[in-house]
Amino acid sequence: MEHKTEEIYYYQNERGLLVFTEAYHKKRGFCCGCGCLHCPFDYEAVKEPRRSELKAKRITSNSNDE
Repeated sequence: MEHKTEEIYYYQNERGLLVFTEAYHKKRGFCCGCGCLHCPFDYEAVKEPRRSELKAKRITSNSNDE
């Protein structure tokens, strides 16, 4: 018997803002262009220069996690 776990699609951060998870974005299926924290689509719909800024921030954040 397969057990399906319920995915979490959002949470509230420490400032009380609603943050969508990567699972939510994948279910939606496209980048909305807002620069979401957990965007799995490499910010493809975000306009420059913000897109480059977000990608650089993600790279820096990931290298700090290692």
